[in-house]
Amino acid sequence: MLLVLTCILVPVALLTVWVHDIALDTDRYVETVAPLASDPDIEAAAVNRITQAADVRVDGPQVMADIAAWLKSQGLPPRAADAVTKLGPQLDSAVDGAVEKIATRFVESDRFETVWTTANRAAHGAVVHALTGEGRGAVGVDDGTVTLDLGEAVDRVKEELVDAGVAPAAKIPDVDKQMVLFQSDKLDKVRDLAHALDVVGNWFPVIVVVIGAVGVLLAHRRRRALARTALGAAFACLVVVIGLVIARRYYLDHLPSQVQSEAAAASVFDTLLHFLRVALRTAIVLGIVIALGAYLIGPGRLPVAVRGVAERSADSAATWGYVHHVRTGRAGVWTEANRRWITLGALLLVALLFALWNHPTVLTILLLVLILLAVLAVVALLAASGRATTDAERLAPPRPEADV
Repeated sequence: MLLVLTCILVPVALLTVWVHDIALDTDRYVETVAPLASDPDIEAAAVNRITQAADVRVDGPQVMADIAAWLKSQGLPPRAADAVTKLGPQLDSAVDGAVEKIATRFVESDRFETVWTTANRAAHGAVVHALTGEGRGAVGVDDGTVTLDLGEAVDRVKEELVDAGVAPAAKIPDVDKQMVLFQSDKLDKVRDLAHALDVVGNWFPVIVVVIGAVGVLLAHRRRRALARTALGAAFACLVVVIGLVIARRYYLDHLPSQVQSEAAAASVFDTLLHFLRVALRTAIVLGIVIALGAYLIGPGRLPVAVRGVAERSADSAATWGYVHHVRTGRAGVWTEANRRWITLGALLLVALLFALWNHPTVLTILLLVLILLAVLAVVALLAASGRATTDAERLAPPRPEADV
């Protein structure tokens, strides 16, 4: 029962760490969403929203009609005046193009990245509010819709329009400047779950590890129990990964009208869940590595053959070294006598390094495995050298006693 509970709780523990360390930590949250400022989909959505918010209302047909009437009064032929009147739509298009061009130039500049980062840092209290119901900020939450206030960006674009000579931009009213990040009718339920996970915090993974360790220690066949638990936890994480893929597709297929850009919504979704996906993949690889290690120390035919090849290789290298006067002396003999404890210490040290590693990844696991294999290889060579020294001393002829 403890082992099954461990398999189920491993992905929950990873979700807890994600909520506590990413979603509810200001620095990590800002670090996570900062790259979105240069994401093409976010930039396109921001340009569209800023252009809409900074809409310069110029009545092109009326302006050109007034100009045509004045020119006509000054002697311009009627046909030429009619041609000037027909330029009204082109004037509207030119003004709209100027607004979009300046908005695009602003969004693609470093200034927008600064605005984006600053706004998200100031808005983190509202992100916490979105997940736990506490705090407010530039990110608003209303009926399951999370929005980001682009007011500062709109004001900057408004200033640039005025500086560029588009005088009507100075009269841009204070319209809605909200950019919808995502929307979900299930947000209230997510809030309750996030609050519960935040309360548990980073202690939950430790609790899960303790539960699993107790289960393995109580098992009749501990090695087999460890292997099965590791594989079970990896499978549970794989199920969650598949569930996230399905949830992403379902969410994008059912976007409400409040979300202006599906591509931008996908970018936000992927960015916010990036570290959770990395953690799940890491847990899957770690489970497979632990299960493989438990298998290789077992009594099976293949593990025995693998260990036999390794020992014979170490003995051959140690014998060659002894013959060529490359010897470890007492260090090798001591290593041979205490090899089991040295191996256990190496395993515990690697496990401690992994536990203390800040957000480990698959590459972290591979690096630690390589380090562990290198340490075990050195221990095996030292132990083999100790055996070679002991055998040589045992087979050596006794020294003659000195004459008194």
